[in-house]
Amino acid sequence: MARGNRRHRPPWLSYTLVAIGGVLMALPFLDMISSSFKGSGEYGILPYHFLPDSFTWSNYAAAFDQLQLGRLFLNSVIVTLTVTAAVLVTSAMGGYALAKLRFRGRDVIFRFVLATMMLPPFLLLIPDFIIMLNWPLTGGNNILGQGGDGGMTTSIVSLMLPFLVSGFGIFLMRQFMIGVPDEMLEAARIDGAGEWRLFYNIVLPQTGPVAITLGLVTFVSQWNEYIWTSLIASTNPDLMTLPVGIQLLQSFIDPNRTTPIVMAGIIISTLPVLIIFLFFQRYYVRGVMLSGMK
Repeated sequence: MARGNRRHRPPWLSYTLVAIGGVLMALPFLDMISSSFKGSGEYGILPYHFLPDSFTWSNYAAAFDQLQLGRLFLNSVIVTLTVTAAVLVTSAMGGYALAKLRFRGRDVIFRFVLATMMLPPFLLLIPDFIIMLNWPLTGGNNILGQGGDGGMTTSIVSLMLPFLVSGFGIFLMRQFMIGVPDEMLEAARIDGAGEWRLFYNIVLPQTGPVAITLGLVTFVSQWNEYIWTSLIASTNPDLMTLPVGIQLLQSFIDPNRTTPIVMAGIIISTLPVLIIFLFFQRYYVRGVMLSGMK
């Protein structure tokens, strides 16, 4: 059949399907917002009411009180910002070394980085926890990591250490930096520029969109980290972050009474991620496109 005779799908049909898909994806989030304004015992009754009978802001005040949201929020901010900054720095420097430096064993190191991406994260939980328990000179441990009471698990640093370096981040930055012309770097070397200046003044400014993409992915992932944090918080409840604290309240208290409070806490915990994503959205889309082209 000739191309000119092909029947095309009406454009309104595509728009309708996209609109329906968008509404279906947004419906759970809208229900969460609506539920955060419901009164005690109003959630889960049949027939189900999407809108609350009477809007109340008390759930948000109760979230700060019962969830100790201030402390959980502070822990989440400290851990997430530290991990995100560390991943950006280590990924950029590691990516540059593997993309633009020539040294013996470079390919072996790159294969090792790729191998870390193939390991399930759950496989490392127990080894990481044992390392934290026996960390020398912390939590009462001696220089051999013995005799203490919790070791590194008593410190908020334990929430960050396993995530400070990302194999995916190094791989992503390396793949992008390969596209930076070597001739540009050689010309700068002839002019007397050192490796640090090449990295900081020439290569790094060109990685902006990809770095923002990596930062957003890392931020969202770390903000929502639950399993490792719940494991550490089992030894020190003061180290709980928002996901762990909200889930703990939901698990041990009557869900019909606390679900609206939990929903309010989830809304508050979602706002930073939503604001950051909306602010950097155009850079994120550009970074994904450039990463795919590379």
